[in-house]
Amino acid sequence: MKGIVIAATGSGAGKTTLTLAILAWLRANGLKAAPFKVGPDFIDPGHHARIAGRTSYNLDSWMLSKTYNRGLFHARSRGADLAVVEGVMGLFDGYDAITETGSTAQMAKWLGLPVLLVVSAKGKARSAAAVVKGFETFDPELTLAGVVFTFTGSDRHYAYLKEAVAQSCTTPCLGHLPQNEALIMPERHLGLTTADEHIISSTTIDTLVAMVDQHMHMPRLIRDLPELPDPGKSRDYDTPWQTKPKSADNQNTGTPFFCDPPRIAVPRDKAFCFYYPDNLAMLEHAGACLVYFSLLADDHLPEDIDGIYLGGGYPELFADTLSGKTHLQSEIKSCSRNRMPIYAECGGFMFLCQKLTLADSVHPKIMAGCFDLEICMSETLQSLGYREVTLTKNSVIGAKGVQIRGHEFHYSSIKTDNDVCDHVFEVTTRAGQDVQVAGYQKDLTLGSYLHVHFGSNPEVPRCFVAHCADFRHRRLKNIETTSVPII
Repeated sequence: MKGIVIAATGSGAGKTTLTLAILAWLRANGLKAAPFKVGPDFIDPGHHARIAGRTSYNLDSWMLSKTYNRGLFHARSRGADLAVVEGVMGLFDGYDAITETGSTAQMAKWLGLPVLLVVSAKGKARSAAAVVKGFETFDPELTLAGVVFTFTGSDRHYAYLKEAVAQSCTTPCLGHLPQNEALIMPERHLGLTTADEHIISSTTIDTLVAMVDQHMHMPRLIRDLPELPDPGKSRDYDTPWQTKPKSADNQNTGTPFFCDPPRIAVPRDKAFCFYYPDNLAMLEHAGACLVYFSLLADDHLPEDIDGIYLGGGYPELFADTLSGKTHLQSEIKSCSRNRMPIYAECGGFMFLCQKLTLADSVHPKIMAGCFDLEICMSETLQSLGYREVTLTKNSVIGAKGVQIRGHEFHYSSIKTDNDVCDHVFEVTTRAGQDVQVAGYQKDLTLGSYLHVHFGSNPEVPRCFVAHCADFRHRRLKNIETTSVPII
């Protein structure tokens, strides 16, 4: 197998379009691609999966360890001809301004993959060579497989750029993607529209394939890529969802600990679609049975459930529909008051609050009311960045002192806080930063704006599933649950 990282000089250079074009070309030519995305992104991986016909996984060198990333990459790229890793922001952009932590460059070196550099040709001529020269010399440990120009005005424009690069750089030019308005994907406040809402048409896919055929040297790129070493059975590549779970006598077996697995309800629809595939896999690996449903389409929770995991998404775009689901809201609130374990992130947390006021309205929409909080949408970004939090009290996702890592990205904020509940997060930030991340816990319901990657601490899914299993045991045995303490 071979692999390539697609990175850019900065955001907006067209690396997602190029990634989708390459994935489409590979599939059209009978080659199996394994897609990945660097960074805490939920939207691009959805489009990857639509094009490649295979789940795209997130790699992240700040939230996840080197061992975890390498294990994930090798496990999820098995059977593929080419692993295609889309970078994040610019090639060297990451957690801070002075280290490579969290950057695409660091991930490329961790995985031992060469980089295909994407450079926007907008407004550029000979200066493009200076850009390429800077990127090929900035980090001598990084290997550039080639450069592709995007947003070119014509074949002649590309020829000019190629000539300039050839004179001053050693990185080969492997083609270009001309400006094409038909390929511009709709965007909104959290980025591109999701794959659930904007399904890339077969016509667009054909256009992407044709552009690669006509303007890029894909056979040359694939031919010149080095073969990746076979990781074999090295323990260095184990990830928490690969290691066999333990049985009651603490011996590794292929059977989950729970003979009667707890059933966790997971809403997945256009409003709630932000889930790391690893998080879902780790819940199943911990012994849970995931039951999917829709908060938009369904009027009731799934039957016989023992917990709820609500991911993020766009509840604000579907506020009218969600506010009309009064019976479903009542069921969820009743589950919360009966101490069913419920964990919610960002959009899911917003849905569990009392009210949601949209940016263009003064009249709030009524939500589930598990937390007596009012959320207000804004037209400006309220919070963005990596976060590390320490649990200050025992919770449904870990005991006091457990550290977890995640990411915030939201345009809403808490307007009123009338809730009497535990605050269970203490955030760790860089010097000079004033960042607050509140984790609200009431009964056994925990919600916050933080998107946690369970791979940052495997204790999180194990603890949540254990709480769900305990709830199931008590429910089926008709044991009172209203006064059960947090484990």
